[in-house]
Amino acid sequence: MNNLARGDKKLLNAWAFYDWANSVYSLTIVSTIFPIFYGLLFRTAGLTHIVLFGMIIKSTSVIAFVTALAFAMVVVLSPILSGIADYLGNKKTFMRFFCYMGALSSIGLYWFSLEHIYFSLFCYFCGVLGFWGSIVFYNSYLPDIALPKQYDA
Repeated sequence: MNNLARGDKKLLNAWAFYDWANSVYSLTIVSTIFPIFYGLLFRTAGLTHIVLFGMIIKSTSVIAFVTALAFAMVVVLSPILSGIADYLGNKKTFMRFFCYMGALSSIGLYWFSLEHIYFSLFCYFCGVLGFWGSIVFYNSYLPDIALPKQYDA
């Protein structure tokens, strides 16, 4: 693959479209639709606590624990995988893997239910891991915009 010139319009458009497209996850899963769905799921079932792995956990805390665990995994994996990607020069492969992982996991959220809570939380976990894992590699593709001479370091 040939390298595009600094500030190339094709490169800037590709970056902008990926940025626009990944905003959907943040909007629907992180901040708007999913939190409402998750809260209603437990409220309509009349549950305030849930039993997971033999422990009784408050239903509103479960999603926070899963999110924290996924972020911890991203924190541990990111330096290792980004170092490997920089050394091998295959950042795009890692970004693609995490992007597909997040997308397939988000599809799996369609079946999110209390009856299949382990599968549901696993899909949510993998969605968080996939989204934020792809963002690590996506940030390495931030466009190198040509700045006027006075702003160049």
